[in-house]
Amino acid sequence: MAGRDLRQLHRLPVLTNTTALEDRIGLQHREIQALLVDNQRLAATHVALKQDLAAAQHDLRRLSVVAGQAKAERDAEVREVYERSLKLDAEVRTIDSMGAELARTRADIQELGSVRKELVAELQSIEGEVAKTRSESKRVVDIKADIETFQQEIKKGRVAIENETKTRAKNLEHRRGMEKTMAALAREIEKLHGELANAEKRARAAVAAAAAANPGPGYPATYGDPEMVYGGNAYPDPYGMLHQVCVCPWLLDAFLISLSLLCLLLLSRLKSLEKMCKNC
Repeated sequence: MAGRDLRQLHRLPVLTNTTALEDRIGLQHREIQALLVDNQRLAATHVALKQDLAAAQHDLRRLSVVAGQAKAERDAEVREVYERSLKLDAEVRTIDSMGAELARTRADIQELGSVRKELVAELQSIEGEVAKTRSESKRVVDIKADIETFQQEIKKGRVAIENETKTRAKNLEHRRGMEKTMAALAREIEKLHGELANAEKRARAAVAAAAAANPGPGYPATYGDPEMVYGGNAYPDPYGMLHQVCVCPWLLDAFLISLSLLCLLLLSRLKSLEKMCKNC
């Protein structure tokens, strides 16, 4: 009995230590279970956070792409607006230059219109002088032909001026044509001066020859003009015939004066045309 009691006494602390150890093990097991549950929850949270992070990164990449596209579109729009503004500025400058050119063209048209009126008035006066000269020079066929040539040249000059008012692109060509016409007119005028001088010399020589050849039998009737003499003036022709010519010096002088005035008018006209060409 005593030995059994001693064994029981020795077993009591062992049992007590085992119970405490089991309790500690159970507590640790529960703590481990709680830690496992927390670990699983944390793992699930980690997975969810990782998924959220992946989704956020995907959204971030998508937003980056969208932002890049939006930036590219905005840059394209800005570039388009800038290019459009440049085009508009160029168009505005072009319109301004066209307005200035239009104003200059209108001023040139008005100036050419006034010049045309002056030329028409001068041409009318010249035509009146030509008509008067033509009525006085019916017998002088050569001079009449020269005057008609002058009229044709003047008409050509008027046509050239009218063509010049229609388009400014042909100014140089018209100017050259007018210069050629003026040169031809100057040559014709010089030629006419020579022919007039020769005609005057021949006429005065014929009057002197007629006065020397027929001092007595001439017609005495002078109608109040002592210089007018009717005599026989012989001009030899290829057939050996003699023509009786009626010489009227004062009429010839008047005719020569009219032709000289016409030449002066033509010279002034040429000078005005030269000034107009230089201004153009």
